[in-house]
Amino acid sequence: MSKIHIVTDSTADLKPEIIEKYDLHVVPLSIQVGGKNYLDRVDLEPESFLELMKNTDEMPKSSQPAPGLFKELYDKLGKNGDQILSIHMTGGMSGTVESAKTAAQLSDSDVTVVDSRYISHALTFQVFEAAEMAKAGKSMEEIVARVEQIRLNTKLFVVVDSLDNLVKGGRIGKGRALLGSLMKIKPIASLDGGEYTPVAKVRSHKQVVEYLMKDYNERTAGKKVKGVGIAHANGLAMADPLRKKIKETGFTDIQFDFTTPIISTHTGIGAIGFMYYTD
Repeated sequence: MSKIHIVTDSTADLKPEIIEKYDLHVVPLSIQVGGKNYLDRVDLEPESFLELMKNTDEMPKSSQPAPGLFKELYDKLGKNGDQILSIHMTGGMSGTVESAKTAAQLSDSDVTVVDSRYISHALTFQVFEAAEMAKAGKSMEEIVARVEQIRLNTKLFVVVDSLDNLVKGGRIGKGRALLGSLMKIKPIASLDGGEYTPVAKVRSHKQVVEYLMKDYNERTAGKKVKGVGIAHANGLAMADPLRKKIKETGFTDIQFDFTTPIISTHTGIGAIGFMYYTD
């Protein structure tokens, strides 16, 4: 009986023990900072990257994996007739999923590529359930249908502590950034549909936590919470109290980790991502 292999990318914020537990295959993106190229979570860990970013004036640059890297993996995994489900970060922020699709067309293996429309733990919500279903012997059609349902039931917020990297990345102008900095504004954005969309502006870490908890409580009322994740770029002033309040609601199995350099490049130091999904 053929097996279904699950492939994802390094923006899923996965630790080695989790990759082994779910028998996952992770293709790394690359990051350029300080004149050097690094493979995400291979030769550069998120915490080390934040130190590098803090000590350089240039905006780090990220690059998606080349199609050839995906093809090599697909050829290897599918050489005996096994199927492959490749789930990746939103195409709205990276060309990674397009590289995977190109490789799938070039490979002789049976590959299905899915745009998760999310990043970080919101991506792993889909990856974990896909891996569990594959292990249970479910079909590709059943797994893809479930992944789609998870995507529709997921919510992800990104909160930036400093506006510097948004200016460097061209997302906001210097004038707006100066005004925002003077007013100590913390912009809150959602990632609905895979694109960064501002939804609120608050002026303190406490107000960030209050906003996110209010949204969480309203959206999960009467539903079963299936997963919660908090990713941060040294944003513990918001991440820690938010985790504490989520635990007070009764959900304690929270994924909590540094976010990938690919994301913190755009958000800057002090940012957090907050995500959850329900049934």
